[in-house]
Order: sequence, then C-alpha cells, then structure tokens
Amino acid sequence: MTLPFRDRRDAGRQLAAKLLTYANRPDVIVLGLPRGGVPVADEVAETLGAPLDAFLVRKLGVPGHEELAMGAIAAGGVRVLNDDVIGPLGIPAAVIDAVEAAERRELARRERLYRGGQPPLQVADHTVILVDDGLATGSTMRAAARALRQLRPARLVAATPVGSTSVGESLRDVVDAVVCAEMPEPFYAVGVWYDDFGPTADAEVQAVLRRAAERQPALPSLAPPAAIGVRPGPTSDIETVRTAAEPLLGDEADYDRLLDLVGEARFVLIGEASHGTHEFYRERAWITRRLIEERGFTAVAVEADWPDAYRINRYVRGTSDDPDAAAALGDFQRFPRWMWRNADVLDFVAWLRAYNDRQTADGRQAGFYGLDLYSLHTSIQAVLGYLDQVDPDGAVRARARYTCFDHFGDDPQVYGYATTLGLAEPCENEAVGQLVELQRRAGELARVDGAVAEDELFFAIQNARLAKNAEAYYRAMFHGRIPSWNLRDRHMAETLEALVVHLERQRSPAKIVVWAHNSHLGDARATAMVAEGELNLGQLVRERHGQDALLIGFSTYAGTVTAAANWDEPARQRHVRPGLPGSYEALFHAVGERSASNFLVPLRGGGAAAEVLRAARLQRAIGVIYRPETERFSHYFLARLADQFDAVLHFDQTRALVPLDPDAGWETPEELPETFPFGV
Repeated sequence: MTLPFRDRRDAGRQLAAKLLTYANRPDVIVLGLPRGGVPVADEVAETLGAPLDAFLVRKLGVPGHEELAMGAIAAGGVRVLNDDVIGPLGIPAAVIDAVEAAERRELARRERLYRGGQPPLQVADHTVILVDDGLATGSTMRAAARALRQLRPARLVAATPVGSTSVGESLRDVVDAVVCAEMPEPFYAVGVWYDDFGPTADAEVQAVLRRAAERQPALPSLAPPAAIGVRPGPTSDIETVRTAAEPLLGDEADYDRLLDLVGEARFVLIGEASHGTHEFYRERAWITRRLIEERGFTAVAVEADWPDAYRINRYVRGTSDDPDAAAALGDFQRFPRWMWRNADVLDFVAWLRAYNDRQTADGRQAGFYGLDLYSLHTSIQAVLGYLDQVDPDGAVRARARYTCFDHFGDDPQVYGYATTLGLAEPCENEAVGQLVELQRRAGELARVDGAVAEDELFFAIQNARLAKNAEAYYRAMFHGRIPSWNLRDRHMAETLEALVVHLERQRSPAKIVVWAHNSHLGDARATAMVAEGELNLGQLVRERHGQDALLIGFSTYAGTVTAAANWDEPARQRHVRPGLPGSYEALFHAVGERSASNFLVPLRGGGAAAEVLRAARLQRAIGVIYRPETERFSHYFLARLADQFDAVLHFDQTRALVPLDPDAGWETPEELPETFPFGV
C-alpha cells in the first residue's frame, strides 16, 4: 500500500497509473470536482494526454453540522438527497430548500470565477473520467454523475485516489466504472490518507484550468454539435438582418407581413422573452385580436392553470356572474399573480368579451383556456363541484379517491417530497381512476342539451386529467429539473390536443393561439436544452402539426421588467441589463441602430437573414425571477434562432408590465447591482 499520499498531486499521479488504458484517446475528457479534485484531475489529464475541465457540484450540509451531507447539487438543476441523513434527523423541506438556495449562489459564483465566460467542454459521445480527491459519502460524486448523464456521454468513469469500498460499489448504478487507487479498510475519512490535505484555493483551480487550456488549445464546447460557438455579429450579419427586418411603427399595418406568414396555419404560438414585459403582452394581444377577427381563430390557450383560466372563458362567453374583466381575473392569486393579473391581460379580456357579444347566433365566439398543471387541489375541488351538481353518487366516489391527497395539506410539493422519499404511498392510482371514470361516463353525464353543458363536462374531465398529471409532476420535481419540465410541457401539449377535439365537436376546424414563454414555445431541438434531454411544447406541436403551426418569439435589449428576486418574493420593477456581446439581443440592438429599433424578422422560408440567425448565439430568457447579478449563468443559453422560431419580434427598449395589485415598492424601479456591468 502506497498510502498516505504526499499531496493531491502525488495522489493524481498514482491514480493516473490506474487509468492508462484511456491514454492518448481522442474521445476521452477529464473533469475535476472543485476544489480538491481539480489538481488530482490535472495530473490524470496530463498523463493521459486528455483535455481537462472542472465540473461544479456543491454539498448540502446539515445546518450546524455542515460536514454532514444531507445531499448535493450540481450543474443542470440536479439535486441528490441523502435519505439516511434527512429521515432520522427529520430535516424539513424548507430547510433543505434554504441551504440549496445558498449553495446555488456559490455554484454560480464559482462558474464565473473558474471559467471567465468560457463554455464548458462537450461531453456528448465522449468517455468522461470524473475525478475527486476522495470518496467519503459519495453524494458529491453521485450528484455530478447524474448531471453528466443528462449530457449523454458515451461512457462515464468515476475515479479517485482513495475511497470507501462500500461507497465505490454504491456508485455503480450511476457510472459505468469506478477506479480507485486505494480502498483501505477501515476507511475513516479522506484526509487521513494524505500527508498534506490542506484546502485548495480558488486561485489554484483557476491556474490549473488556465494551464490545462494552454496544453490543449482546441477544446470542444459543451454546446450541441450543431450549435458550437457564438458568432460575434460582424457588420455583414447586421446588414443582412437589417435588410430582412420589417419595421414595427405602431400603426394598423404593423403585422400584415406576419399574417401573411400565418396563411392557413391552425396553431400560432406566440412567446415572450420574460413574464413581466409590457410590450410583449401588448403586442401579443394585438396580434391575437387580428387573428381572431381576420383569420377566424377560435381560442386562446395560455401558460396558466386550467381552472383559473376557465373562469375567464366563462366570462368572455357571457356564461358567468362576473360583472367585469377584473372580477373574471380574480382566481389568479398565487405567485406570480402579476403574470395574468395585469393591465394588458385585463384589456384583452375586456376586448374578447366585447368581441364575443357582437357575434350573432351563428357567429364564432373565441374562448380562453389554460394549459398548465400547478393547480392540483383547485382542480380536484372543481371535479367535486361538478359532480355534486350532476352526479352526487359519482361525487362520493371521487371524494373517496381524492382523500388520498388530504394527508399532505395544501402544498402539493409536500406530497411530492413525501412520496418520493417513500414516507407515503403515491395517489397515482386514485387520480388515474377518477379520470378514467369521468371519461367512461362522459356520454351519460352530458345528457343536458346545449354547448354550455358540454363545456362544463369538458372542464371537469380536463381538471381530472390535470390532477392525474399534476400528481406525477410533483413527484417528478424531486427527481431533477428535466423530468418535471418534460412532464409539464407534455401536459400542455396533451391539453392543447384535447381542446382541439372539444372545439371541433362544436365547430370545425379549431384554430388556436397559444401564449407562453419563449422557452416553452420555441422548438427545443434548436437550443442547448436538447443536450440535456429536454423537450418543449413548441417542439411537440411542430412534430404533430408541421407547417400548420407557426412559432413566434420575442426579444428585447434593455429596459425594465416586473420580476421577483426569488420565488414567492414581492415583484419589483427591475432594470434589464443590455444584451451581452455575442447574443441575439446585442445583434438586434445593432440592427436597430441602423433602422427602426422595433422590428419583425420573418424566418420561415429561409433567406439570407435566416442563414445568419441559424448560427448559434446566446439568447436571454427571464421568467418570473430575474437575477441581473448572475445574468450570464441565470438567463442565457445557446440557441439557433432560425430553427427555433418562424418569426421573431424585437423591441429594443421595453417597460415593466403593470400589475393590477402591485406589491409595496413596485412603483420604484430597483437599481442595478453595484457589480454592473462586471457581475456576469
């Protein structure tokens, strides 16, 4: 036995001797876990003649006993929890979430510090050797391995100088091989087996990565193969896009070209680059008005909960008791309520009610529907309320099924947490059973003649479908970001298709406008999302309907936005930083400096501008949370715009959306962080 190691460098050289089968292979990449794993990995990479990079993970330490890991997080939104620690200590979810939030900030800081804006290595189809300086609990290595799996390496090897035999064996379900130079028994702790196990400084990690880059000057990028690099936006590109751009001047003819693009399409998906920008909401509503009036569109389906949006549907069709549009928006109360309770949506709902009132008996009214699935408990209550009125015996059976959820209170995340940890049995069978019963008895329940009765039955069935999918969603949340994202967008696509069938039973064909964030409606296959295994609604609609679907994105360069700093915190007017160099936002800003600052760029059908916008660039996405202090890492990803959308609308300077009931302090825009413009 050669223990103890003199230091991490010595340990790395001894570990490299166990990995010589991977030497001088062009498909091999070495990734070190910061901080201590990086100098070990450097020795391995140099011996094997392989590129080196850092892969960031953070341990979630038990408060007050931080050396004890209750889990770990890694890049890509991965979280791994240690049930053997959390269960016996009774650590509540709120504590875990608070620790995770702090560690996420440190993860972003190190990303900035170590890479200086350079993209990480591409691991897809490569053999990845993941190196740490020792294996104690294995939680950090497990989190990193799960994150890397989502990037589709051909083979994943966990390598370490020293570790526990049992922990090494336990990792074999997430890696293809475990290589450990020494596995002493009893193990005790990693530091016992080093003469020098002092902390590794950030400066050392930076120096190691810098030297490694000099050894291997041509490193592959983490971006998907079809999206490598970020174009700088030369003058010729700016001029090409400027020539194709259609100015938006605020007059009646602004969207004539866009309606030409729509043609006979039955689905027009209109995005937004943030959930809190006035111009995105205003222009989307104006385009939708023209589609309803001039092209016969019959429904608006939005990124909102089904029961909350259905109250608006009843109002705009004149079948509710709500006296006005403001009252019809009354069910949007949970965070982020400003996303739908705002002045622009209020104006559109009032217009849609007036439009529907003008239709004759044979006219075509337009409805308003939600696509999202967060409303588990509200949807359950809606199913029960419907059955109480039309089928009391069925209501008794439904209550018996849905009682399964009563043990978890009003927060569905508690349900997901408890069932994922095995603390309670899932309610999956009950939720599925209730949906199946409603679908099977649909004909019997729809005995009352008239479209209103049919609409109410459809409303109830969709709420039962939502309860089934929401049950799965809240369990998926604790298996990582990607499974829950995919489940959510599949639910939106499923809801959209169910809406088509329902509307076409009443009137054919259905033509639907969809409102959601760019990240849901731009084709995911043209973004870095695809490298992580994500899909989205825009992709699913395109795959099913082809040219019958038109995808439209929005963009802005700078201005203000209504957003929160963290989930469930008050919304503020926040300054939007100017688009980063190399981004679509910066390119469009340069286009606007030579012509109109607001414009439409048609992309369907190809052309020179589409070719320019097919190259990968950074694209910004702001949701209900905006963190300008970590702008690059929190809000940008690589995309190929011409493959992502059929058209893009750019508004160079934009304003914050005006909430109907603003939080205290919203009226005063927040100042940019003191680190601007360097804290990216």
